[in-house]
Amino acid sequence: MKLQHYLLTGCLILAASSCLNLRAQEAQFGVSVPLEITGGMLDTDRAQSDDPAAPPVTAGFKMLATPLVKLGSHWYIYSAVQVRSLPFFYQDAYSADRGIDTDVLQGFVGYARTWGKATVGFRAGKLSSAFGSFPPRYNDTENALIDQPLPYTYLALKPRPGSDPYGLTPVTLYGLPGAEVDLSWRRVDARFQLTNSNPYNPLSLTADNQHPQWTVGGGYTIRQGLRFGVSAYRGPWLDESLVSSYPAGMNFRDFPASGIGVDGQWARGHWNVSGEWQRFVFNFPKATQPTAMNFAYLEVKRNISPRWYAAVRANDQANNTAASRFLLSRQVYEAAVGFRPDRLQLIKVGYEWVRTPNDPWTHDNVFGIQFVTTINRLAKAL
Repeated sequence: MKLQHYLLTGCLILAASSCLNLRAQEAQFGVSVPLEITGGMLDTDRAQSDDPAAPPVTAGFKMLATPLVKLGSHWYIYSAVQVRSLPFFYQDAYSADRGIDTDVLQGFVGYARTWGKATVGFRAGKLSSAFGSFPPRYNDTENALIDQPLPYTYLALKPRPGSDPYGLTPVTLYGLPGAEVDLSWRRVDARFQLTNSNPYNPLSLTADNQHPQWTVGGGYTIRQGLRFGVSAYRGPWLDESLVSSYPAGMNFRDFPASGIGVDGQWARGHWNVSGEWQRFVFNFPKATQPTAMNFAYLEVKRNISPRWYAAVRANDQANNTAASRFLLSRQVYEAAVGFRPDRLQLIKVGYEWVRTPNDPWTHDNVFGIQFVTTINRLAKAL
């Protein structure tokens, strides 16, 4: 019933947006409901590791609604609700399952105030992780390519009977319950986030093994178009059900997970370049060496004309000895071409290559197409 409610709501919003041509105004009170609707096609052999009879070509859709309610000059409510078919993302293609999924990516109350060149903001609710620079770019219009960077997609587990073929995600894109303070002054920006669980293992507010986690980040804009940033997190991540494996006198707080990352963005003329390097360390009971993973990616976009662009992204994952027992080191390369029929529509065509030590050119390669439509007309100033 919950899924039907979301689908019905989406249909009503689409119908209303085709009739309304309300113009958003700068007002202290107002409502806006931007919509992004994406249709996609994937051609890959990934699902055949789950079901040898699975077809290589699948079609899917995604609808992303991001309602914003202004409650005065400082207060506001924001949410992001995503309805998608399975598979839709490249990482979904490892499973032969089909269906429809609904996710609340964000949902929070916010407050922002400016004094001169300084701005302070506060948010509480379900938030995008403050770790890294990619989590705010979860919509298809902001992502120049089709897949997400490697640190934000599923880890590839070595095949074994009964194992999950797509593992966990180093940094979730699906939000965490918590609170965050944001600060900016001149060229400096900073953020501090406190959540109920680790970005590697997000939990709901009803879960039994919630533990406070902190995440910090910040950046400095050297000049317009050139910025560098850093972020880090640390906190318990193991399930309390593993208490029997803890050495005497120790508990889950003695085995934290930590992450550190640096990021950069550069834009000039027709060129846009961004990238990140990240390192994650996970401590296990009775392990002689912590599990460590290093990720890096570099993304380059070139605007060929007002309607055309080309983009490439190179990803790398390197694991230490402890992690290599169950995780594959890999390199992923993606290239895409984008075309804008108009300012509200985008067509993307891309191909992704995956390389692993045992299979330099694997069957995990993906050919993908996306058609993205944005609807911004549903807005009302009160």
